[in-house]
Amino acid sequence: MDKITARSAAPSLLPRRACASSKRDYGRLLIVGGSTGYSGAPNIASRAAVRGGAGLVHLAVPESIYTVSAVKNDEAMVMPLGCDGEGRVTPEGAQKSRNILPRCGVLCIGPGLGRSEGVKELVRELLLAAPGRVVLDADALWALSQWEPGLCRRAALPPVLTPHQGEYERYLGGSPDAPRLESARRFAADRGCILALKGAPTITAFPDGTTYVNLSGNPGLARGGSGDALTGIMGALLCQFPAEKAVPLAVYLHGLAGDLAAEAKGEYGMNIMDVIDFLPEAMKLITEE
Repeated sequence: MDKITARSAAPSLLPRRACASSKRDYGRLLIVGGSTGYSGAPNIASRAAVRGGAGLVHLAVPESIYTVSAVKNDEAMVMPLGCDGEGRVTPEGAQKSRNILPRCGVLCIGPGLGRSEGVKELVRELLLAAPGRVVLDADALWALSQWEPGLCRRAALPPVLTPHQGEYERYLGGSPDAPRLESARRFAADRGCILALKGAPTITAFPDGTTYVNLSGNPGLARGGSGDALTGIMGALLCQFPAEKAVPLAVYLHGLAGDLAAEAKGEYGMNIMDVIDFLPEAMKLITEE
């Protein structure tokens, strides 16, 4: 993939960073996820967020997988949360995440979180308490589906929902028969959210009707952990840019890093850590000169 092709396909370019800047200029991100048996998802998200350039990344996981997450994360700051007997975060055990939430510009919640009444309550509580942008993925989408359709409109800012087609139909009421572009545009307007409907192609729709159809990516991204990486990239970019730039750009960069990984490793042999490892190269390709 040459530089001209990458630049011409990108929804926007990344600005060069100012020489006089600090980590505080690039945002603070909180990721809440994980449960017993699902320690990989939140760690993939946090690693992608670090690569995506967030100034500070906090990762909150149930204490049942805290040791694993602490070992796997050098740059993200890992904190343990109280959990139930099945290793899922409980609303009562999530006080540490509540304490740090007011200082975080972006919250990502859902990767590997599991499903329970406690998770359902926690997702609603954090969505409504977050002062900034919220990204909901995976099990957080299930939790969202358990509440009234108007919940997204009660958040401080329109949240970002990142379902694949199956989640869109099962949990969010998306029609399997309607054209994806029109369905996504209508859903975002009706729910008051930003929708990144994953697939080939991924469609991003905003409440005002603005939509993007992504041109990057390949079948090598169709594997476990791909959505977790996208969540981390999206959280990092939302820390640094307005949603109108960050969301479609995150989708594009996720696909572009996947294309670079496929070029080097092949669509069969590449894995999600390869995608994260190629993210810096993808970002370089579309950085302003």
